[in-house]
Amino acid sequence: MKFTVATGKRASNIYRVAAEIMCHKGYGATSMNDIAEAAGLTKAGIYHYIRGKEDLLFEIMMYAMDRVEEGIVAPAKEATDAEERLRTIVERHTRSVIEGVGAVTIVLEEMTALTPAHRKVITARKRAYFDFIRQTLEQLAAEGKLRNVSPTTAAFSLLGMILWICRWYRRDGKITPQRALQDYLEIAMNGVLISPAPAVQPQHPGRFD
Repeated sequence: MKFTVATGKRASNIYRVAAEIMCHKGYGATSMNDIAEAAGLTKAGIYHYIRGKEDLLFEIMMYAMDRVEEGIVAPAKEATDAEERLRTIVERHTRSVIEGVGAVTIVLEEMTALTPAHRKVITARKRAYFDFIRQTLEQLAAEGKLRNVSPTTAAFSLLGMILWICRWYRRDGKITPQRALQDYLEIAMNGVLISPAPAVQPQHPGRFD
């Protein structure tokens, strides 16, 4: 069965708003009224775009995985060098969470709320992303650049570290987006590589939406 996601500015805004609320309140505690109010819609109005809460969760996850594939995987695949590919993954994924794309965290935490058919689709897409990261780490291991750690363990650790940003980071806090991104790059690259390239710097350190 082929699943599609509603598109357009309004739908994208609903996904982003709903994801942020669910990220902080949890799926069970989030109501359609909460989402409608935050999105600037009436409860009746939101049903023009979304059939129900479970469908909304699934569409958020599909939207999130689209963003992962377009904004992280595609640019990373352009790098033939495995170290540069890993840096691109870490930088772009970290940046996306700092900028408030909490949908990526929802993908990880709310799978049990999906129907079996929806869960199967999202699980396959998540697995493909994880395998892409692990294969990059396996290439680094083959090149003698990875520390003495399992590529699988390293992949789970990197993902866990990045996804947890949604739980603690606040844009109005003491740590600037630029500093948080720089710190994550330093921790990630120096944590898994024996001797990473000296310039572990964000590609666009000053650009945050």
